[in-house]
Amino acid sequence: MKNIKLASATPLGSFLPSKEACVYSKCYCEENVWKLCEYVNLHHPEELHHCYVVFISNAAKTVPLWMQQAALDSTVPVVWDYHVIFMYAGSGGCLVYDLDTVLPFPFTLKKYAAQTFRCDLILLPQYHRQFRVIEAKIYLEKFASDRSHMLAEGQFIAKPPDYACIRTTGEPNKH
Repeated sequence: MKNIKLASATPLGSFLPSKEACVYSKCYCEENVWKLCEYVNLHHPEELHHCYVVFISNAAKTVPLWMQQAALDSTVPVVWDYHVIFMYAGSGGCLVYDLDTVLPFPFTLKKYAAQTFRCDLILLPQYHRQFRVIEAKIYLEKFASDRSHMLAEGQFIAKPPDYACIRTTGEPNKH
């Protein structure tokens, strides 16, 4: 009988690009995450069912997140109107890919949540966060952006990405 050499297990999420290799535009987290989903779909489609997009917001559009690059001091939260992160959930655990954090990339969900969200008990109710988790496949099919939410008096409040606006073939949830 021949010895069968088994492939070693691939480390959790190791097929995803490094932070430096990701498409990134400051203040366009939803598009950055869409591009990460697109990468998985194009290069590792068999992994797409493990990938999720997480929208973090609330009715007041005031969600404090710690450990963000936009903060002058990582111990002070940045209050976003919303934030979007990529999550990979495999048999070995769950990893968060946040292109706007100063934390490691990727980072375990447990450690990311503890350092980024802290605890709602320390926050006024208007700062309590709500989370919407969407399958990456659905996000790729439904998300579109004309970037109008980034305009103020006809001017972009942050430099838009160099690529064209994201469009879908289905009925989009335009942002």
